[in-house]
Amino acid sequence: MDEDGLPLVGPGVDYTKVESISQKRTIAFLNHFITHTASFLNRFSNVCEEKLETISNRIQQLEINMNILEAKLSSIPGLENVTAPVSSQSTTSGTTPAPSTETTTNTQPPQTTQAPQAPPAPDEAPPPPPPEEPQQSNPVSKDPRYAKYFKLINVGVPPQAIKNKMVLEGLDPNYLEI
Repeated sequence: MDEDGLPLVGPGVDYTKVESISQKRTIAFLNHFITHTASFLNRFSNVCEEKLETISNRIQQLEINMNILEAKLSSIPGLENVTAPVSSQSTTSGTTPAPSTETTTNTQPPQTTQAPQAPPAPDEAPPPPPPEEPQQSNPVSKDPRYAKYFKLINVGVPPQAIKNKMVLEGLDPNYLEI
């Protein structure tokens, strides 16, 4: 036996003559191992959840900022034909080049070529007005698909950002103006 009272175990030891470790000591070791492992896993879980929550908040903030920027950009007239130059550099080191911040803009407004419309002949009847859509018994603002967008309008999110989000989700943004 060593100074801790544990039996020495080695290749030349006869196990029939070695005393067993007391059950109380074995149970104490197991309890210690289980409690420390459980507390470690709990701490690890908490740290992971905090980091995921932080990342989720940052992603939401970036999405909000992106929607606001898109709304601001779409409100500027004449930016419909703006393109960013595409660099054709090949990367051999495995890193991607930083995106270029230069943009090219057309200084001339886009030319619209519309043929002048001839006035209707006096003997022709004016075209009939488009048919009115029947009023729905369930307004769009109460439709569960559109309700969240009306809430965003009430909160103060720019309408163009909301319309862009609706188009991405396959909904008609014209219903927001009803």
